Amino acid sequence: MTKQPHELALMAESGRLLASVFGMLDKLSLAGMTTLEVDTLVEHFIVDELGARPASKGQYDYGFVLNSSINHVVCHGVPSTSDVLKDGDIVNFDITLEKNGYIADSSKTYLVGAVALDARRLVQTTYEAMWKGIRAVRPGATLGDVGHAIERHAKRNGCSVVREYCGHGIGREMHEEPQVLHFGSKGAGLRLREGMVFTIEPMLNRGGRSVRTEDDGWTVVTRDGSLSAQFEHTVAVTSSGVAVLTLRPEERAMVAL
Repeated sequence: MTKQPHELALMAESGRLLASVFGMLDKLSLAGMTTLEVDTLVEHFIVDELGARPASKGQYDYGFVLNSSINHVVCHGVPSTSDVLKDGDIVNFDITLEKNGYIADSSKTYLVGAVALDARRLVQTTYEAMWKGIRAVRPGATLGDVGHAIERHAKRNGCSVVREYCGHGIGREMHEEPQVLHFGSKGAGLRLREGMVFTIEPMLNRGGRSVRTEDDGWTVVTRDGSLSAQFEHTVAVTSSGVAVLTLRPEERAMVAL
């Protein structure tokens, strides 16, 4: 589970490149685009502009470079020509990238046009919850500390935490140990040490936490039809705290808070 300094440097490069993919997406006017069009743009950018590999394509026989999860879709939404993004939607794009043998994983929920206040609050709470978890990471802390910080913030803001899906270790493989739950108790679970690299990727629902998988075998939705949002970063435990390997330029101020 522990990466050596040269491996962390390579993972940081993968993370920097992946952050630039979201920088590209930030410039798009998403309303009117299909999720398959977004998928195609991201694949072109990763392969042709960055000289990297979209790590999700072909993983577990998945045929696309990203997951596109709209409104009540919790995760693993499949890009499609029939899914047209419209004003008022929220959509999560979950993207992975491999460069020099090491993988980075990140996701962001976008607001499409004029989004209702309730949905905006869900997205903001989810983003804040991810950062609560990130700030709990340091040598000697536990994964329970991370999960507790996320769950507490979610509950305080009237949101539920999806329990069926979690963060994970990452490196040469997409999914490595440990599993990183987004709920838990302080002091419980694996104790963190310098060199560990994993994702923190809470999925918060506006309603109940129960989910179900649709007939395509991929798309996970809220059981009660309520909205869901997600954010994700790949992080490394450092000697003094945490490094966010997929940090986007506009988030640099978050690290100092």
